[in-house]
Amino acid sequence: MVNGTAKYWVIVASKDHVKNGIEQGIAQACHGKSTPLRRMKKGDFVIYYSGKQTLGKPEKCQEFTAFGIVVDDDTYQFQVSEDFCPSRRKIEFSECEDTSILPLIDNLDFIQNKKSWGYPFRFGFFQINQHDFNLISSQMRKHHYV
Repeated sequence: MVNGTAKYWVIVASKDHVKNGIEQGIAQACHGKSTPLRRMKKGDFVIYYSGKQTLGKPEKCQEFTAFGIVVDDDTYQFQVSEDFCPSRRKIEFSECEDTSILPLIDNLDFIQNKKSWGYPFRFGFFQINQHDFNLISSQMRKHHYV
């Protein structure tokens, strides 16, 4: 399933928003901006990281909460409310379990400063290498089948 030209992306979103996206088979990033989504191509992989359980509330999550593959090259807008029309991408999500980042931090290349491990997530969307994707996704699948 992994092709040689695939890229691997992390999108940061609250767990409640990720679960809504899974139900709809879509990805949104960075409060509905189109630019990050247009960087993804069909066949790329995406992992969601949720620092919080619910948008705007303090309860921590600190888990990887979904992963999947980008199924086409179309970015489209969807009218959610009168004043919110976010950009979206279609994603085929894999069955997996939410997985804590804490035991993985030391082995993730994209986290260069292990003491300030949350820093990369401040950007909301970023590329990771295949090693990191494989480590995270294998942990998410492992928990699912236990």
